[in-house]
Amino acid sequence: MEIDDTQEKGNGSEDSPESNDLIKVRAIITCPNGDYKKKFRNQFLRKEMEMMIVSFKVFDWLTCNKCGELLKLDLEFNI
Repeated sequence: MEIDDTQEKGNGSEDSPESNDLIKVRAIITCPNGDYKKKFRNQFLRKEMEMMIVSFKVFDWLTCNKCGELLKLDLEFNI
């Protein structure tokens, strides 16, 4: 999910048991030449770790439309 400029308030409690099993990930995709920058976020349950790994493998082949360079992927985790 791409991050919007607006912040949304969550309805769930941060201390709930479900939130303790969540791995929150923010991905920042940039072009080495500075032509492209996007931020995405997603969350995965710990038992769905394999789904998270598959999602990251999609980024291995992404290239910039303008210059053709491979895009850089930076990940930030909140476990």
